Amino acid sequence: MDYYKVTGMSCAACQARVEKAVSGVPGVTECAVSLLTGSMSVEGSAAAPDVIRAVEKAGYGASLRDEKGTSGRSAEAAAGQEFFDGGETKKLVKRLVFSAVFLVMLMYITMGHNMLGWPLPPFLAHNHTGLAVVQMILAGAVMVVNQKFFTSGFRSLFTGGPNMDTLVAMGSSVSFAWSVYILVKMTSMQASGAADARIAELYHRLLYFESAAMIPALITIGKLLESVSKGRTANALKELIKLAPGKAVIVKDGAEIEADADTLVPGDIFAVRPGSSVPADGVVLEGTSAIDESALTGESIPVEKAAGDTVSAATVNTSGYLLCRTTRVGGDTTLSKIIKMVTDAQASKAPIARIADRISGVFVPLVIAIAVTTAAGWLIAGASAGDALQRAIAVLVISCPCALGLATPVAIMAGSGKGARNGILFKNGEALETVGRVDTVVLDKTGTVTEGQPEVTDIIAAEGVSEEYLLSKAFSIENKSEHPLAKAVVRRAAALGAVRQETDGFEVFPGSGVKAVIGGKTVAGGSRRYIESVAEGGESLFEKGDMLSGEGKTPLYFAENGAVIGLIAAADTVKSTSRKAVEAFKRMGLEVVMLTGDNAATAAYIAGQAGIDRVEAGVMPDGKALAVKELQKHGRVAMIGDGINDAPALTAADVGIAIGAGTDVAIESAGIVLVNSDLGDAAAAVRLGRATLRNIRQNLFWAFFYNIICIPLAAGLFVWKMDPMIGAAAMALSSVTVCLNALRLNLLNVKDGARDRPACRLFKRKKKAGTGPAAAETGVEGNVSDSTNEIVLGVSGMMCPHCETTVKNALEALDFVGSAAASHEKGEVAIVFKGEPDIDAVKRAIEEKGYSVITPDP
Repeated sequence: MDYYKVTGMSCAACQARVEKAVSGVPGVTECAVSLLTGSMSVEGSAAAPDVIRAVEKAGYGASLRDEKGTSGRSAEAAAGQEFFDGGETKKLVKRLVFSAVFLVMLMYITMGHNMLGWPLPPFLAHNHTGLAVVQMILAGAVMVVNQKFFTSGFRSLFTGGPNMDTLVAMGSSVSFAWSVYILVKMTSMQASGAADARIAELYHRLLYFESAAMIPALITIGKLLESVSKGRTANALKELIKLAPGKAVIVKDGAEIEADADTLVPGDIFAVRPGSSVPADGVVLEGTSAIDESALTGESIPVEKAAGDTVSAATVNTSGYLLCRTTRVGGDTTLSKIIKMVTDAQASKAPIARIADRISGVFVPLVIAIAVTTAAGWLIAGASAGDALQRAIAVLVISCPCALGLATPVAIMAGSGKGARNGILFKNGEALETVGRVDTVVLDKTGTVTEGQPEVTDIIAAEGVSEEYLLSKAFSIENKSEHPLAKAVVRRAAALGAVRQETDGFEVFPGSGVKAVIGGKTVAGGSRRYIESVAEGGESLFEKGDMLSGEGKTPLYFAENGAVIGLIAAADTVKSTSRKAVEAFKRMGLEVVMLTGDNAATAAYIAGQAGIDRVEAGVMPDGKALAVKELQKHGRVAMIGDGINDAPALTAADVGIAIGAGTDVAIESAGIVLVNSDLGDAAAAVRLGRATLRNIRQNLFWAFFYNIICIPLAAGLFVWKMDPMIGAAAMALSSVTVCLNALRLNLLNVKDGARDRPACRLFKRKKKAGTGPAAAETGVEGNVSDSTNEIVLGVSGMMCPHCETTVKNALEALDFVGSAAASHEKGEVAIVFKGEPDIDAVKRAIEEKGYSVITPDP
C-alpha cells in the first residue's frame, strides 16, 4: 500500500472527486482519501506518478510519502506532522486577524455610520459614491486575504468538480460583482445629475459589499474552529508521536556515549538510567527495574523487568539501571507500529460513510442548481433582481458539504484515539464500526480465555506425607525437565519456598515421566500409567486424580522407593478478567461461543469457570473458520484469538480481535489488537465501537437535518428572507457542531460496564432455530419456522457439565439436529430439529456415549 499527501481539499465533494479520479487509474484496486488528515492510501500496482497525475488533473495536489521512519515515528505519522502540529490552524489565525482588521473598518461604515450615525471624515460625509468605493476596496482586501477560497473554488468549478469553496467563492463573488454593478450605476447617475436621494437609495438598498467580505470571513472563523476541534480529536496520535525518544545512551567498549536515538542499529548496547525513556525496542542484559508502559498499553502499574525481558521504545524506566541490547529500531519498533495502526485507522473510512460519500459527489452541483432555480423563481414571482440574487446567495453560502464529509472521520479519529489510550488498537475504521454491530463473540480458549500456560491447581499428599515433603521431591526431579507441566510444578514449588535437593541419575521417559535418585532413594514422577509400573498402592490418590481429570486438570503422580507419595495437578487456568468479560458480553446482548481444539472435558470445565454457555471442543483450525462462517449466517461475528491456529477464523470473522501477546500471524490477521492481552478490553472495544457508531449517526443526522432545513429556508420557501451573512455563520457553525460532538467520545469510560445493555436495533437479523444454544441455556428466545419442531427427552446417567457437553455434541453431530441443550440437574435434553427427525438415531447417539433415554417416544 502506498500513502500520499493530498493538498487543496476543502470538503467531502473534494474527497469524493479525488477518490473517483484515482480509482480510475489502471492498476488501482482500492483508494481511500481522508479529508480530516489530507491523506490518501492506494492499493494496487499503479505507479506513483500516474496516481499523482490523476489527482492533479482533478484539480488538487499530491505527493508520495517518504516510507522511511525514524526513532519510532512512522512515515505516516511524520507526513501528517504539519496537521498535528497545528500548522493549518496557525495559517487560519493569520488570515482571520487580517480579515478582521479590514472587516471592522467595513462594518464601521455600513453599520456604525449608516445605521448608528458614527462620525466619518468630512470628505466622506454624505458622499455615497465615495463610501461605496471605500466599501469595495475593504471588501476586496478581505477577499484577497482569503483568496484560497476563490482559487480553489473556481479551479474546482472549471475542472468539473465543484466543492464547498466553490459555493463560498460564488456567493461572495456574486455579491461583490453585483455591488460593483450598482456602484457603476451610481457613478453614472451622479454624472448625469441625478438626485442624491436616488443615489442614496441604491447605496442603502442594493450594495452587498459587506456580505461579500463577511462570507469568507465567517467561513474562515468556522474553518479555524473546525481545525482546532480536529486537532483535539487527534490528541492521542499527537501524544504517541511526541513519545518518540530523541536521545540514547549507547555503551561501547565500556564507555557510555549519548547520541541521537536515530543512530541505534540492531545489536547495539544501550543503557537506561532511572527516569529516562527507553530509546528502542530491546532485551534486558543486566539489571532490574520497573518500567512504566502506560503510554503504550494504558496499564498504570509499572512492569517489573529483569535479564531476558523485553523493553519497548518510549516506555519509562522508573527505578533501577538497565543495560539492554537493541532488537528493533525506527519503523519496526512497537511504538512505530502502534502509531501506524492508529494513523491508518484515522485515515480510513467506515462503511457507514458511503452514504455521505454518495451524496457528497452530487451535493455541490445540486446546490448550485437550487440557487439558480431560486433566483429564477423569485424573478418570475415578481421580486426585484436584488432580492432574488440575495436569496440565491443565501442558498449558496448556507449549504454545508463539510458537515457531511466530517461526520464520519472526526468520530473515527476520536474513537480510535480513545482506543489507543486504553490499549485497544483499531487497524481501520471498518473494524471500529463493525465491532459495534456484532451479535456473536467467538473465543479461543488457550491464551484468550485462559493464561495460555499450565499452573498448579491442587497438591494432594499421601497419608503420612506432608505437602512440604512432596513439593521438595517434585521440585528436585522436575527441575531438570522441559515439559510445560514440570515447569508449572517448579514455579509453584519455588513460590512456596520448597527445598530443592541434588539429584543423581536423572532420566526422562518421553510421554511418561522422569526418575532420579535423591538422597539414596529413587523418586519418580509422571502419568498414572508410568507410576503404576514403578510403584504400588495409591488407589485413593488415583481416584482423586480421576476426579481432577474430569475437571479438565492434569494430575502428575509421584513415588519414592516404590510407594506413591502424592499427586500434583496442573491446568491452564482462566484469566482473572475472563469471567467479567463474558458477563459484560452477555449484558450487551451478545452470544458467547468458545471454540477450542482441546478435549471436551477440559473445554467444559474452562467454559464453566468463565461462565460460557456454548462450547465447541475438538475443533481444528479450519473447523474454527467454518464454525465462524456458519454463525455469520445469523449475525455479525467477532473472533478473539491469539495463536497461529486462530488466524483462519480471525480472517473469516466480520472483525478479528487479536490478543497482544499472541503470535504475529494472529495479530496480522485481526482488525483489532488488544495490547494488554486482557479479554476485558474486548468488551471495552465493543462499548467504544457502539459509542462511535452512535456518534457517527448523530453527526450524519445533524448534517442531513441542517441541509434539509436550511437550504429551503434560505431559498425563501418559508417566506422569511435570510441575509447571506446569517447563512455564512450557520454554515460555519454546522461543521463545528459535528466536530464538537465527536469530541464527546473523549469523555467515554470504555472500561465501565455499568451501562451495558443489548443494542437497540430497528432492523436485526433473526436467529434461526438450530444455530445457537437453546433458550434453556441462554434465555434467548429463538424463532422456529413451521418446518422445525422441538422435543424434550429424559436422559439418565448425566452427572456433570462434562456429561451435558458430551450429549449435546453427540446430538448436534446428527444432520437433522439443529441444536441440543442438556441439563444433568433436570436429567433431560431439549432438541430442536432442522429436518425430518429420526428418534431412533437420537437414541443411538445418546446410548453410544453411555447414557440412557428414559422418555417414551413422542
